[in-house]
Amino acid sequence: MRFADRQDAGRRLAADLERLQLRGPVVLALPRGGVPVGAEVATALGAPLDVFVVRKLGAPHQPELGIGAVAEGRDEPVLGEHAWQLLSGPDQLREAVDAERAELARRVDRYRRGRPLPAVADHDVVVVDDGLATGVTAEAAVAALRDRRPRRIVFAAPVAAADTKDRISTLADEVVCVSCPAQLMAIGMWYDDFTQVSDDEVLEILDRSARMSCDHGRDGGGAVA
Repeated sequence: MRFADRQDAGRRLAADLERLQLRGPVVLALPRGGVPVGAEVATALGAPLDVFVVRKLGAPHQPELGIGAVAEGRDEPVLGEHAWQLLSGPDQLREAVDAERAELARRVDRYRRGRPLPAVADHDVVVVDDGLATGVTAEAAVAALRDRRPRRIVFAAPVAAADTKDRISTLADEVVCVSCPAQLMAIGMWYDDFTQVSDDEVLEILDRSARMSCDHGRDGGGAVA
């Protein structure tokens, strides 16, 4: 199954998520690519939208190959099973973690602009990305959010590698995907339009979602108790 773009993917993903009986859902999208997908999910669920910032640790000389990840609010990185085969030692790992933590802090400051992370204790949290490949960012996000004691963590992505979905299913309470090919190859191959999402687009989507939530609240709605 292919998706026209992230918005189309988000709408299809939302249709599957609506079948779950979520309680007080909070949608946390992984920036940048997960934010347009998460916006569609949040709209369909009538849930607030925010970001949860996670940074992939790229392999030396192969930055697109994720060997681990760091997540906001958690000191320890998550490492993939083959990480130490690609690292020369602890110093190289420390350098990679320090660099990504600096970028993580910049993005938290840029995207959230002083707002605290939404309270998720006793709520169902839907973590959204635009695809699930190696799963290291998903694993880091789930581990960090567990510390905040949500009622349930649902990881949602339009497309996921089948083996990765199985692995993340042992960590999250549920994993929801529209398509789970045995051979994922690259997430972008499953989209007609996989244009990179900019920081400005992330901010625009978050601002629009916040305005919609305010309007909904004035009308007497509201998803979070």
